[in-house]
Amino acid sequence: MIHTKRLVLRPFSLDDAEQAYANWLSDPVVAHMAGWAPHKDMDSARAFIADVTAAYQSPTVLRWGITLDGNVIGDISVTKWNERHESCELGYALSQKWWGQGLMPEALCAVTRYLFDTVGFHRIALRRHADNVRSGRVMTKTGYLLEGCQKDARKNADGTFTDLLLYAAINGEWQDTQKKAINQNKTEL
Repeated sequence: MIHTKRLVLRPFSLDDAEQAYANWLSDPVVAHMAGWAPHKDMDSARAFIADVTAAYQSPTVLRWGITLDGNVIGDISVTKWNERHESCELGYALSQKWWGQGLMPEALCAVTRYLFDTVGFHRIALRRHADNVRSGRVMTKTGYLLEGCQKDARKNADGTFTDLLLYAAINGEWQDTQKKAINQNKTEL
């Protein structure tokens, strides 16, 4: 469990299916930007959450429900884990209702810190849909740097392809950026 100023990031439980479905799993905009089809009904949401909770048996599965005031409003997870290269890739989704309030940067910063300090990763990468400008702001605000564009890297639910923009943070560099921000009297994320 990870605590931030406003959020609690915790493992999912089967009881989260209803809120997850209502808040983001059924949202076509969130689904499109995240690269999956929206869940059509509660049964599919329950099955998804059941799969997520079952996957916690693996030590390389790190997935947190993002909660605000007890409500599950999104998720953030390690989607690719490369032990040999001490690197991983993250993915996240947040209910539109809570966009623009600084909640995803807060969650991403906390997870990044945890993955660098506790898990010991050297590099963390994120990819975003080329049209998802908001997500790009989240990534740069939390200290991730744009590395490039992957042409037609994701097949959308409608069969079309889209470019993905790749961002990454390196442990020592990211830590230095955070220290500089604090020293310049900026609020730590």
